[in-house]
Amino acid sequence: MNVSNEPVEILLVEDDPGDVLITQEALADSKFLNHLAVVSNGEEALKYLRLESPYEDAVRPGLILLDLNLPRIDGREVLAQIKADPGLRRIPVVVLTTSAADEDIIRSYDLHANAYVTKPVDFDQFINVVRKVDEFYISIVKLPPR
Repeated sequence: MNVSNEPVEILLVEDDPGDVLITQEALADSKFLNHLAVVSNGEEALKYLRLESPYEDAVRPGLILLDLNLPRIDGREVLAQIKADPGLRRIPVVVLTTSAADEDIIRSYDLHANAYVTKPVDFDQFINVVRKVDEFYISIVKLPPR
């Protein structure tokens, strides 16, 4: 539980500008303090997490929202690299994707995703899903210290 009321850093890895806007709107209306950083492809996500240029001053996120279908390095590979890295593997990763395919769900959990959420196509339902993920990970789950 985020009892300290310190803002939680959330990294959104999403290439669809519409989904980025919906997620930003959902989190902006949240009753929880958080900061949202956004990168639009898997390569940038890994640079951000490894504090590589141009992200040397980035704050390590307490939660990652990860799309699977990304340019450059796809989300499955990003997830695999995060969970294989001792410095990153404790960061909870929620796969937030349009895919409801069994093979994507199974592979994501095999790669140690913390949750798998299929994006609703309906705007209001999408907002609701993002808010519930935020509420669960920010108010209920005890996140690892940074």
